[in-house]
Amino acid sequence: MKFVPAFIAAIGASMSTVKDNISRVRERISTAAARSRRPPEEITLVAVTKTVNSDSIRHAIAAGLTHFGENYVQEAREKIEVLHDPDIDWHFIGHLQTNKAKYAVRLFDWIHSLDSVKLVQELNNKASGAGRVIPCLIEVNLAGEESKFGVDQVRVVNLAEEVTRCSHLSLRGLMTMPPYTEEPERSRPYFVRLRGLKEALQEHHIMTTDLSMGMSADFEVAIEEGATIVRVGRAIFGERS
Repeated sequence: MKFVPAFIAAIGASMSTVKDNISRVRERISTAAARSRRPPEEITLVAVTKTVNSDSIRHAIAAGLTHFGENYVQEAREKIEVLHDPDIDWHFIGHLQTNKAKYAVRLFDWIHSLDSVKLVQELNNKASGAGRVIPCLIEVNLAGEESKFGVDQVRVVNLAEEVTRCSHLSLRGLMTMPPYTEEPERSRPYFVRLRGLKEALQEHHIMTTDLSMGMSADFEVAIEEGATIVRVGRAIFGERS
């Protein structure tokens, strides 16, 4: 059987649909930012393109988006090579195995999912070899879900200290993914806790700026609680098949 890249058979949406969806998401971001007395420019919209085909990504680029998030190295590599757009920032937002670090540091501009000392050290070594400094975030598993990756919150400071010792990784902040729910208010306590962990880092003189939290169902609540990066897929590209 001939191999078909995952994104070729993936979901697609028309240019007008993607453009309209992005406009609505941006309006929701602005409204949520206003409620929290923050300028909307403080929030980076990362369009999550897992299973989304390259044409739909082009539609999003034409609508002005410049940040895109992928969960899998192989799927991302195929899209990045096809799109070949130097103005795009690619964010790795999935679980990263250490044996994929050498690919990740060449493909991605940001990595959101640091969760172990081993991964931190491997990424730093590979980034050094590539001559790059990679902006990174520590993924925190606040709910303790076995089905999700991320460091336990009691280990965040120690892992952050490890990252700050790495000359080719730049610690920018924290990321989390609350338990799935269609009721945004149920996510709020997790966003509050992640903001508290950022403040705890500051008490240890580890200064970070970013909180990557909030997805299609709850990004407005995340913004109200301090998110600087929201990761939105379904609200832009539609339901995954």
